[in-house]
Amino acid sequence: MNSRFERVVIVGVGLIGGSLALALRALESPPSVTGIQRDPDARAWALAHGVLDSALAPDSQEADDALRAADLIVLATPARGEAAWLARLGALGYRGVVTDVASTKAGVVASARESLAEGACFVGGHPMAGSERSGVQAADAELFRGAYYVLTPSADTDAGAFQRLHALVTSIGARAIAIRAEEHDEAVAAISHVPHVAASALTNLAATRAAAGDEVLRLAAGGFKDMTRIAAGSAELWTGICLDNREAVLRGLEEYEAQVGEFARFLRAEAREEMMRWLERAAVVRSSLPTQWVPASARLRELAVPVSDRPGAVSAVAQAAAHAGCNIEDIGIDHQSEDSAMLRLVLTDEGDLDALVAALREQGFEPDLEPLHLEGGGA
Repeated sequence: MNSRFERVVIVGVGLIGGSLALALRALESPPSVTGIQRDPDARAWALAHGVLDSALAPDSQEADDALRAADLIVLATPARGEAAWLARLGALGYRGVVTDVASTKAGVVASARESLAEGACFVGGHPMAGSERSGVQAADAELFRGAYYVLTPSADTDAGAFQRLHALVTSIGARAIAIRAEEHDEAVAAISHVPHVAASALTNLAATRAAAGDEVLRLAAGGFKDMTRIAAGSAELWTGICLDNREAVLRGLEEYEAQVGEFARFLRAEAREEMMRWLERAAVVRSSLPTQWVPASARLRELAVPVSDRPGAVSAVAQAAAHAGCNIEDIGIDHQSEDSAMLRLVLTDEGDLDALVAALREQGFEPDLEPLHLEGGGA
């Protein structure tokens, strides 16, 4: 089977869909990229600026034909719009690979399982990249470079489809990690969705003070502008995101309120030592966050995992790597017989490799971890 996707259709050509199209078209051997977009002005702009090979209206016969012919379909619409597209693909009898870019995953994965035809494979995706700008005019071929790109394979995900999608994600410079859809939604509530609400709350606070006559907004520069930058994002988009991930966001907001409340109690009591410990804990965690990280090729490792007749093996191994903080640089599957294969993962020097091996052994796998031998002794 050809590991490359030859015909890609992107449904929704905005910032993310357009950036993905540009990144794919910039590859050395690019696939053909068709965009399906409702706005005719956006379609015209995308064609005029080389974002797409072709652009189609969603309610056209040409769009149905393109969807049937694609070997990869990327749904780059808001999560709430994906159910209708998944139902349409099911009605068309599509049997290729489908992914998406929405920032919530559990609901979409459930819709895909319910709607897609037998033989189709859905792998949820979420590129952790973006901008306060929106629309195809803001598209950037470099948007994903160095960014985490989450994939959410399930136990029934086809191993070959996951391998191909992983290769595509890494080919555009992103760092693919695999976790369960439910874990993804809890994580992004804490690191993305609640922070957006917090940034908006701070901005609204400043606006309220300014309306009362204070010169607050004239002084709002530097750190305030940096930490509230994301509040400039699309209100419609973020309303949908928070509703899609409602329960996880509510839990995150309750925990955030508890954190702020704790500091307020210390402040009321003038508890200097407690305040310092609270602030120092945050400072230590913030200082430990990595900047853009580049693996040392001399320290790459190859993890070989026999997966004979083991359903969901690729998903289980990839998720174990994510839990151990390990990043998969490359993934391959050597089919040795009809029911026997060797899963080979190239891992960077990130995370706890010993913990990964131990976790896989606890799950009944027999992993073998060795240094990767590069041709020519590269470093």
